[in-house]
Amino acid sequence: MAVLETVPVLFQAHAEAGAAAASSSSSFLSTSTIIALTVFFALLCACIVIGHLLEENRWANESITALLLGLCSGVVVLLISKFQNSQILVFSEDLFFLYLLPPIIFNAGFQVKKKNFFKNFTTIFLFGVFGTVISFCIISLGAYFLFKKIGVANLDIQDYLAIGAILSATDSVCTLQVLSQDETPLLYSIVFGEGVVNDATSIVLFNAVQSLDISNIDAFTALNLLGTFLYLFLTSTALGIAAGLISAYIIKTLYIGRHSTDREVALMMLMAYLSYMLAELLNLSGILTIFFCGIVMSHYTWHNVTESSRITTKHAFATISFIAETFIFLYVGMDALDIDKWKKSEASPGTSVAVSSILFALVLVGRAAFVFPISNITNCMKKRESTKIELRQQFIIWWAGLMRGAVTIALSYNQFANSDKEETAEFALMITSTIIVVLFSTVVFGSITKPLIRAVLLRNAKPAVSDATDLPSLEELNISFIENSDPSEQPNTPPRRKNSLRLLISNPTRTVHYWWRKFDDKCMRPVFGGRGFVPFAPGSPSGARDDEAS
Repeated sequence: MAVLETVPVLFQAHAEAGAAAASSSSSFLSTSTIIALTVFFALLCACIVIGHLLEENRWANESITALLLGLCSGVVVLLISKFQNSQILVFSEDLFFLYLLPPIIFNAGFQVKKKNFFKNFTTIFLFGVFGTVISFCIISLGAYFLFKKIGVANLDIQDYLAIGAILSATDSVCTLQVLSQDETPLLYSIVFGEGVVNDATSIVLFNAVQSLDISNIDAFTALNLLGTFLYLFLTSTALGIAAGLISAYIIKTLYIGRHSTDREVALMMLMAYLSYMLAELLNLSGILTIFFCGIVMSHYTWHNVTESSRITTKHAFATISFIAETFIFLYVGMDALDIDKWKKSEASPGTSVAVSSILFALVLVGRAAFVFPISNITNCMKKRESTKIELRQQFIIWWAGLMRGAVTIALSYNQFANSDKEETAEFALMITSTIIVVLFSTVVFGSITKPLIRAVLLRNAKPAVSDATDLPSLEELNISFIENSDPSEQPNTPPRRKNSLRLLISNPTRTVHYWWRKFDDKCMRPVFGGRGFVPFAPGSPSGARDDEAS
């Protein structure tokens, strides 16, 4: 989501005692801010310790632990304030989109197994774009027809469309917690990749809904929306790739590591964050930009730095991402008990449960409406049985994508709390119902996903095919190119080179990978470095490089 305004004060004081203490103190720091940060850092430490103790527990993970700790902390604050206030921090879209989300998405792109991701890119794109649109339509229409039957009648068409866009956004952060890239590489690449594209699509839909003129909807509106998405997707991706290539070229050309490895690490971090901020400044998708920037940096830039910088960046990016993930779930858990929103909703417990149940049921139906059909469509396009998505894998993809998270809450606040319209009880009800859906989906589906994967997939899993054997080498593909195209030809006839188009149609993934490797080795790596490049710096390794980045 583009954020063009000046970043507001993130931590707001609520306690009168804290404000009085701050005014009487000679320090320029707010006491309430220090208290809030102290509490959150203490909770982060507690999450790390508890996560370590529960490492072998198949039902728990850091996200659920942080969410529950946030809820417990909110209850304590609520009791101390005698049910007057439950917030230490106020939920801020700027805090989430500018500071917490970028390191998570960048690290995911930096660490992702690119062979699996691009091998399944067609499926990921179909899920992330067409699947999101299908889910958006079902949730919007379902909410429009069902809410009026339970007495929620003061929402307009734009609000219902916004609800569809808000709840069609899956949670990429939860996916990182419950799916393993090593145990289930296919599911991880599809569900997480879908989540990244899905977030961008949901935000495009949400922004389109906010600027939509309901009185002038025609056939060109849908075409305009499609064009906007394609422009956003292509330009955001191009910006991320450009930022990654620029960083690789600078580090390769200037040999920064010969003087300071700290400068190498700092340049990588700053270039990644700069790409995100430029995307937001240009009203593009920062999520897509920084994700592809991470992919390009891992393919080129990471190999151009010294060995110590490689170790530092790999662990630094993972650590910052882990802290941001944990902070988000703490933040969401504590904000869920915002007593003001619950009071403003003026809804009975029955109405609140009914609205939340309807929303969650629509999420279930909306996801099932595209996961199973699109999976079977892509299966029909694949010739190799090993690459097809089995029914039980489709079920896990459906299940793992049901979790909703901070993106959903941020968009909900943007529509119903920061709206230009006067805030009504229905608006507050939409926010509280969204929070209930997020909490329920994260705790229930997040805790059950790992055991479900082990029960459905891993118990009777076939031996996994490694990346090394799954995608053939250049030599093997070269043999495929010069095989006889017609077996009826005379044996003495010299082999005739297969037509590239025919091979692309019969083996699209293998052929694209083959041509990309040739282009990468001949044109890209001599300019931008990458695997095989030896940095000119003391202590720089001369050994083999990690093939996984290819």
